Amino acid sequence: MEQVTAEQGFKNYNNYGAWLRKKYNGQRVFKVIVDGGFTCPNRDGSKGYGGCTYCNVDSFTPSVSRKNPSLREQVIQGMERARKGNKADKFIIYFQPNTNTYAPTHYLKMLYDEALSINTEDIVGLSVGTRPDCIDAEKIALLESYTDRFDVDLEMGMESIYNDTLNQINRGCSHEDLLRALELTKNSKLDTCVHTIFGFPWETKEMMLRYADEINRHEQIKFVKFHHLHIVEGSVMGVKYKREPFKLFSLEEYADFLCELLPFVRPDVVIQRLFGISDWDLLIAPNWGLKKSEIQYFIDKRIADRGVIQGSAL
Repeated sequence: MEQVTAEQGFKNYNNYGAWLRKKYNGQRVFKVIVDGGFTCPNRDGSKGYGGCTYCNVDSFTPSVSRKNPSLREQVIQGMERARKGNKADKFIIYFQPNTNTYAPTHYLKMLYDEALSINTEDIVGLSVGTRPDCIDAEKIALLESYTDRFDVDLEMGMESIYNDTLNQINRGCSHEDLLRALELTKNSKLDTCVHTIFGFPWETKEMMLRYADEINRHEQIKFVKFHHLHIVEGSVMGVKYKREPFKLFSLEEYADFLCELLPFVRPDVVIQRLFGISDWDLLIAPNWGLKKSEIQYFIDKRIADRGVIQGSAL
């Protein structure tokens, strides 16, 4: 379950919580994370083994989702938790772990249909996380077929705009794959979201700031998720970090970086997330010693104190 309502107060960037409140007339909208049992092409041998070097799927999948045996139970229990614990009104079904378009289209339709058929009157959206090399015209058409009933968000991992980085992290796809996928979403009814990771030790600050230019030039990108690089147990990068630690963002450094980045991000782009988190038992570094809400408050305060406004430098 992922809360997507914003804290009270005005923010100097186009944040997802405020966008949702406005779109759904003040209702509390939560994402219900479900695991469709997918894998990835660079895990199953199609393109490679071991996955991306930073990745341990469990690090970004809530333990409650991992334990539920069926898709139906995941949706029902996720809704119940959100209603009881957060007074949720409406829900977005979020296929998050692994690559959620990595299957034949007819199989994807069966899974999406099942998830969206449970308490449909309370569901407002479908969000599908995937890799750009696992998107084609047929799958775009399938996702578009739901847009007459739901808002549909296609989330793709950009991670980095540099092929050298994508090769180093064993991504198994290129930036050109992302560009091809973005071309398929031009003039689409889908809401396109891209996910980025900041802090690969070989990328300079100047290199990372250029991510904004790439996001800005694709008008079909409606949402972004910004993450800092964190090192988790069960990942190849985790093994390397334990052997020879390398430089990672401190919270202060990352907040300062976001203060430099945001003025160069198109003001109409909705920011779903400014940072990533991992379960404490899986996180190796950087451990900022704060809860999610405390990290959010620190970053928001730094942005406000510095008078940073999204898109002001464009």
